[in-house]
Amino acid sequence: MRIVFKTDYMQDIRPWKDGYQLSLYMILLAIVIAAPWLLDTFYLGELTNVLIWAIAGMGLMVLTGHTGQASLGHAAFLAFGCYANVILLEAGVPFLIAFPLAGVITGLIGATVAIPALRLHGIYLAIFTLALSILVDDIIVLTEPWTGGVGGKYIAGIDLFGLTIDRWGTPMLFYWLVLAVTVIVTLGYINLLRSPLGRSFIAVRDSEVSAQAMGVDIARTKTISFGLSCMVTGWAGAFMGLFAGAFNNETFSVVISIELLMMIVIGGLGSIHGAFFGAIVIGFLPQFLSIAKEYVGAVFGGSTVAIPGLEFGIFGMILIAFILLEPMGIYGRWLKIRTFFELFPFYRKDMFKRQKSYLKTERLR
Repeated sequence: MRIVFKTDYMQDIRPWKDGYQLSLYMILLAIVIAAPWLLDTFYLGELTNVLIWAIAGMGLMVLTGHTGQASLGHAAFLAFGCYANVILLEAGVPFLIAFPLAGVITGLIGATVAIPALRLHGIYLAIFTLALSILVDDIIVLTEPWTGGVGGKYIAGIDLFGLTIDRWGTPMLFYWLVLAVTVIVTLGYINLLRSPLGRSFIAVRDSEVSAQAMGVDIARTKTISFGLSCMVTGWAGAFMGLFAGAFNNETFSVVISIELLMMIVIGGLGSIHGAFFGAIVIGFLPQFLSIAKEYVGAVFGGSTVAIPGLEFGIFGMILIAFILLEPMGIYGRWLKIRTFFELFPFYRKDMFKRQKSYLKTERLR
């Protein structure tokens, strides 16, 4: 059993628990940096897709996982970020300005949308955001001069520091660009949770009545959370557009919003690790099913014809299994396994049992 002795008050708020944990993160970072030399082009593209989903997952995690506001409309903000980035690039704005600005624009739109939704909770907020996602599909079609309408838009690549970065032409450079943004967003997220604002998010999630009693401005906190969530999601949408190359109003459908929500639930709500675990599942599941189907067909002599709805059916069964058997998600299961070995033989079975500690005033929401 490894015991950490605390000798400084800063140890409670620093991003890592001790030097051992920091060394593990550094080893992981070294591995993902070296991934282009360890993987072929196909799997490097899949890993890039996972990182993009992880950025989107962290965007939704700010709102749902740490502020407790359910959203089924984040595909709309993926679309806002994607189109804003491409429109700015077509206007001649350099990528280093267009990309951050696309996220800021999306965040401002999200904060504006959050104002009429401040009094909504639970299923009502989810329905509101779902309607927003459906509405954005029509907005994209109606604003054809800027968005290309049903025909959509096409982007070949971007110029950065004299290099042409393209998802197909230079997959290694594109991967490193996505990785750099992922690391920056992750570090920013970690520091956000350590700040008074991040602690206000968690207080609102746990109990709005208690948070208000402690002086937290509920409306302001929710608005900022919605804005920051949409900003990060907008950056993920910008990368999704660059990753796909061509996109239209059907690219960012309601299904993407549902996948995003299921992704963070499976990965583990309320944790940054959960966004990455969920992204791995949603990123590699289609390829895993394709490889498994071909393997089964080769062994048993069956057909390898695509089965409509197979991916979503299996994904739904995985979600149901986690809700019933492991509500804390993949990261929650990992915490239990790690704690078992750290405390063995003093581990208690009910150590992670869910406690009904909410206030009576919260039960009616």
